Amino acid sequence: MNKETLIDVQKRIQPYIHRTPVLKSKLLNEISGVQLFFKCENFQKMGAFKIRGATNAILSLSEAERQKGVVTHSSGNFAQAVSLAAKKLGIKAYIVMPENAPQVKKNGVKTYNGEIIECESTPEAREATAARIKDEKGASFLHPSNQDEVILGNGTAAMELLEDHPDLDILMTPVGGGGLIAGTALAAHYFTENCKVIGGEPMVADDAYRSLLSGKIEYNTTFNTVADGLRTHLGDRNFPIIQKYVDRIIRVEEDEIIEAMRLIWERMKIIIEPSCAVPFAALLKNKEEFKNMKVGIILSGGNVDLSNLPF
Repeated sequence: MNKETLIDVQKRIQPYIHRTPVLKSKLLNEISGVQLFFKCENFQKMGAFKIRGATNAILSLSEAERQKGVVTHSSGNFAQAVSLAAKKLGIKAYIVMPENAPQVKKNGVKTYNGEIIECESTPEAREATAARIKDEKGASFLHPSNQDEVILGNGTAAMELLEDHPDLDILMTPVGGGGLIAGTALAAHYFTENCKVIGGEPMVADDAYRSLLSGKIEYNTTFNTVADGLRTHLGDRNFPIIQKYVDRIIRVEEDEIIEAMRLIWERMKIIIEPSCAVPFAALLKNKEEFKNMKVGIILSGGNVDLSNLPF
């Protein structure tokens, strides 16, 4: 993984994705004391940044591999991303989803012709079910966050943001499986002089925070967070990148996530999902530390079950 690889990935996936807008809010700047630049991946195809990594992963397969289809496990956004990318490229997508995944995300997968296989809501169940499908169908497994091609594809969101605003002091993302923050950290490393990357994570699912402290991948025993996209853990491909290039991770409480989400809905008039609000919540919790800085926040997605809002 180097600068040239990221540039190649950006060119490869460009025909298949949107270059999403960067929004600003004078009121949120005043509330936070920070100059904020929101990279709106909630306006991305299928409603989240994950189409970037999914598209790059599928385009990296050989023609023979594509003919046998792809399989992944996901609580929703990567499921939709793989389904849409596979549909565009004319191949079959098998999608393992936890039974409690938001219905809006299941509906999205069906819209893009992905075939859903449900499982229990644990990382172990997801992985075992996906492995079974891989063996049965001969499909290529695409990991939602712990695969080089996915990490590099994800990094293109930060690349675009830095092209538009090269003088950012801080880049912030949510932390779930680690694929977005790892890609963002690579982009910041290769395309800026000293922009720091900081993650936001729910207090009740703080495996990445604990992993950086212990120096090894930690796991969650509870998954009871409103940020449904962050109920997973780091992997052996993204964790070394995070260790090397991420400054730190800030943990936030559930009510802080909900308040940050509500602020963006009310003040910016855009739809974001709870996972997406976590880095903004982390900034608000520590706003004195970031005062007068230029901070880019990647709004990771906007796939929300409107019948089950947290506020």
